[in-house]
Amino acid sequence: MARTQTREQEPKLSRPNIPGYGVPESAEGTLPWSHVDSRMSEAKNYWVASVDKSGQPHAVPVWGIWLDGALYFGIGPRSSRNIAANPLVSIHLENGDRAVILEGRIETLSNVDAMLTKLLDDATAEKYDWRPSDDGEPPGEGTLMFHPRTVFAWTSFPSDATKWTF
Repeated sequence: MARTQTREQEPKLSRPNIPGYGVPESAEGTLPWSHVDSRMSEAKNYWVASVDKSGQPHAVPVWGIWLDGALYFGIGPRSSRNIAANPLVSIHLENGDRAVILEGRIETLSNVDAMLTKLLDDATAEKYDWRPSDDGEPPGEGTLMFHPRTVFAWTSFPSDATKWTF
């Protein structure tokens, strides 16, 4: 799979609909998409919330690489079963005061393009001081890729609460 999963267009910007919390209606004061892109690139831990086939929620922190508008990561057996049963997840960063919350669908990569494999291996080595290929792990095969459909972020809630939709 080549790096064809990139997003070529900016998402549609709006305000989240949270009645009673004072979120402004106009787009004035919203955050730029570059804020999300930067926060996702710099984050070390990403919380993935999934549900199992009976609807039982489960959240787990993972390491990941944000590349071209997608998050690439791996998870353990329990979360893998949940995602196999329901690939819709929510992913968020650790800081609730500077929130970034993403909602969307996960897909498992196979036949991963060599260039993407190298990018993920190099990015993981730089970010976490660990290179998957040094441990004999293929850094792309079986990796999960998450493209958000909806994103929420704020740094000063409710004044700059922002929503993006793809």
